[in-house]
Amino acid sequence: MAEYITLQGDTWDGICHKLYGSSRQMTELMQLNPAHLRVVIFSAGIRLRIPAEAEIIDDELPPWKRGQ
Repeated sequence: MAEYITLQGDTWDGICHKLYGSSRQMTELMQLNPAHLRVVIFSAGIRLRIPAEAEIIDDELPPWKRGQ
């Protein structure tokens, strides 16, 4: 698992958009970090576990571009 260190003002959806280009992985990101579920706006320096890019499948891509 990879890590992301928050910047002041980060939000769950903003982190997902920054890392993956959309907020669709927000639920998975939150599930990997249950200790921070009540956080709405992050302070700087919090380490979050993030799913590796290989684990994220973009459902909007056609099957031949999903790597399956």
